[in-house]
Amino acid sequence: MGTRVLKITRCALLAGLALVSVSPGMAQVSTSSTALPADLPKAVLPSHPPAIESVYGETYATFDADAATEAYLAKILAEKRAASNAYFEGGYWLQLWDFLIGALICIFLMGAGVSRKMRDFALQLTRFKPLQSMIYGVQFVLILFLLTLPMGIYEGYFREHKYGLLNQTFGPWFKEQLIALALSVVGTSLFVALVMGIVRKLGRNWWVWAAAGSIVVILFIQLIAPVYVFPLFNTYTKLQDATVRDPILSLARANGIPATDVYEVDASRQSNRVSANVSGFLGTQRITLNDNLLRRCSMAEIEMVMGHEMGHYVLNHSYKFALFLIVMALIAFSYLNWGLTRCLARWGAAWNVRQITDVAVLPLAVLILSIFSFAMTPVFNSAVRTQEMEADMYGLNAAQQPDGEAEVDLKLGEYRKMSPGRLEEIVFFDHPSGRTRIATAMRWKKEHLPGAPLVTVPAGK
Repeated sequence: MGTRVLKITRCALLAGLALVSVSPGMAQVSTSSTALPADLPKAVLPSHPPAIESVYGETYATFDADAATEAYLAKILAEKRAASNAYFEGGYWLQLWDFLIGALICIFLMGAGVSRKMRDFALQLTRFKPLQSMIYGVQFVLILFLLTLPMGIYEGYFREHKYGLLNQTFGPWFKEQLIALALSVVGTSLFVALVMGIVRKLGRNWWVWAAAGSIVVILFIQLIAPVYVFPLFNTYTKLQDATVRDPILSLARANGIPATDVYEVDASRQSNRVSANVSGFLGTQRITLNDNLLRRCSMAEIEMVMGHEMGHYVLNHSYKFALFLIVMALIAFSYLNWGLTRCLARWGAAWNVRQITDVAVLPLAVLILSIFSFAMTPVFNSAVRTQEMEADMYGLNAAQQPDGEAEVDLKLGEYRKMSPGRLEEIVFFDHPSGRTRIATAMRWKKEHLPGAPLVTVPAGK
C-alpha cells in the first residue's frame, strides 16, 4: 500500500511522529512446550511432518540447501537482475535526495519568512488558537505538496513506469495522490493542533506528552488504516473461489485467527506486485490478498504468503512495533525540544519566531525530526527486517511450503535487489533480501526431509 501514499504525507507527519515511514518492527518470538504423558518410556518426535516426506523426493543426506538456493537465484535472467538492482539501488540515492529537498524547503520557509506569513494569515482568520494551528497545518501540507510535486511525479510515476512497475495512466495515478493529500491535510492539521495545544499547556515537559499523543496516530496507522483508509484507494471484495479461500481459512483457524472471510483487493490497477495482509482488531480482523497474488502465484506460494502475514498477526507485530515507535518518538521529541531551543535562541529573532509555542516553528521542527529520521534509517530498517524474518519462520512452520517461499521471493525480486552485501542489507533493507529468504527456506526444507536428525525427549518430560 505504501507505494501510493505521497512522500509529503511522511514529511508532514514527521512533525507529529518523527518516524511514520515504517511498518512492523522488532519482536521476540515466544515459545511454549507441551508436556508428554508420564507413562511414555521414551518419546521420539519426528522433525518433519508427513506432508514434507511425501511431497519431496530428496532426503536429508542428498539435499544441498546452498545448491538449491543458487539454483533458485539462477532462474533470474541477467537483464532482469540488472534492472532490479538498478531500481533498488537508485532508491538509495532517492532517499538522500528526498531528505535534502525536504530540508531545503523547511530552511526556505523559515529563512524567507514564509512560515511567519503563514502564521499571520491564520491569526487574521481566527482568534481560536487550535483553529489557527489547523489553518497553518493546512497551508504547510499544501505548500510542501506543491514544492515536492515534480520530484513526486518523477519518483512515483515516471520512474515506476520506466521499470515496468506501474500499470496506471497519469490521471488515475494523480487522483490517488490527491486522495492521499486530502488525508494528509486532515490528519496533519489535527495533529499540529494537538501538539501545539500540549506545548502551550504543559510548557517545559511538552515533549513527553507530545510523544504520548503520537500513540493515537501510531495505533491508527498500524491498526485502523488497513481496514478503513486503504479501501479509499482500492476495491475490496470477498474472495469467492473456495479452492483458495477454504485452505486460507483453515490455516487461519489452525493459527487462532478469528476470521470468517478472505478478501481480495484489485491491486493490479496500480501494479503487478504481489502482497497480502492480516489486519484489524476488536472484531475488524481481515485477511486480504491482492489479485496479483491470485493471478501470478501457485497455491503453495499463496499459502506461504498468507502464513507469513498470519505470523505478523499472531506474533502481535503491529502492537510490538507500535511500542517500538512510541519509544523512538520519546527519543525524537526529546531531541526536538533540544534542537528547537538552541535554534530559536540563535536565529529566532531573525525569523520572528521566538518561542516553541509559535506555530510558525513547524518547518524547523520537521527539519530537526527529518534529520533524526534520516540518521536512524538503519535502526528502523533493522527493526522491520527482524519482524519480517520472524514472520518468514512462522510462515514456513505454518504453511510448510519452502519452495512456495522461494518462488514468491523471485517475484519480489522484480523490484528488490536479491543479493546485497551484508552491510548494504543492514542499512537499506527493511525486509530480508531475496537470497536470505530463499536460503532460510531451503535450510528449513533440509531439516524437515526424511533422515533429518530426530529430537529425543526423555521419559516424563
